[in-house]
Amino acid sequence: MPGKLVKCVVWDLDNTLWQGTLLENDRLSLKPGVNDVIATLDRRGILHSIASRNDHDAAMAMLDRFGLAEYFLAPQINWGAKSASLQAVAKELNLGLDALAFVDDEPYEREEVAFTLPQVRCFDARDLATLPERPELNPPHVTADAARRRAMYQADARRRGAEEGHAGPQESFLASLGMRLRIAPAREEDLRRAEELTVRTNQLNTTGYTYSYAELDAFRRSDDSMLLVAGLEDKFGPYGTIGLALVDLSPAGWTLKLLLMSCRVMSRGVGVVLINHIRRMARDAGVRLMAEFVRTPRNRMMYVTYKFNNFTDAGQRGEVLLLEADLSDIPPDPSYLEVEHETWALTS
Repeated sequence: MPGKLVKCVVWDLDNTLWQGTLLENDRLSLKPGVNDVIATLDRRGILHSIASRNDHDAAMAMLDRFGLAEYFLAPQINWGAKSASLQAVAKELNLGLDALAFVDDEPYEREEVAFTLPQVRCFDARDLATLPERPELNPPHVTADAARRRAMYQADARRRGAEEGHAGPQESFLASLGMRLRIAPAREEDLRRAEELTVRTNQLNTTGYTYSYAELDAFRRSDDSMLLVAGLEDKFGPYGTIGLALVDLSPAGWTLKLLLMSCRVMSRGVGVVLINHIRRMARDAGVRLMAEFVRTPRNRMMYVTYKFNNFTDAGQRGEVLLLEADLSDIPPDPSYLEVEHETWALTS
């Protein structure tokens, strides 16, 4: 998978993260340099998790003793196969298996994972000191959102806990979050995160198109394009920039070239609000609104989203499916969400 960035490194523990075997001897020491490796990747926005055959409570206590427990999300510490643990990590963090890397000292464990989950990249624990030098662990730019990615995932975990403990309909839970959504034209400082979203977002991307910083900056500056970003926050903290829309402003009509949302807000109804915002803008401008959709192995949800929001199939151009928006009946934004729209002008 050349060029594919790793989003989460999943670590074994015994003789990988630390020297020794926990169940045989609790007088363990961290592998040299492992602290620096974990902290360096964390600052780059790369998450960490665990897949270890061990006693869960004893292992977490040891990680806490080493001052590392806070780094690990969705740790899988049990007696099952490592491949099953990696699948559980991917599911809980809502990541594709091809976004994971696995570090283990045992060749058998690496081969079991490589055979069962060939999408996962496997690294020998002997090479841990060189992990930060690997291109797949070196994003070209580290945005503000990336630098606080772990904190945002931890806030998501608190949200899930609150949701699981909530008695009542889903809408009342969403109302309790105090969510605020801001939709605005992209600024120069938004472009690195926008570029990152096009590269990282696979499931909720309508076309799979990726754009470089320079391309996005050209769209931002052009009178023929509209580039919008969406940011979300609630009482647990910011989600960061979670949505991006690129609209071509042809005199013959507008075309939604790209719509993508972070998987972390799939259940918040934010995608619908962004779509309806663009529908209203097209209606108010008196233009037809089309959308492009390119099917990928993982983005069917976005096609369903368009269909549920009154887009109908309007033809095919190669691999690109064209859909047309009905602009006659656009529902209001949901009452549980405070939406701020920053004005965008055709002359900008």
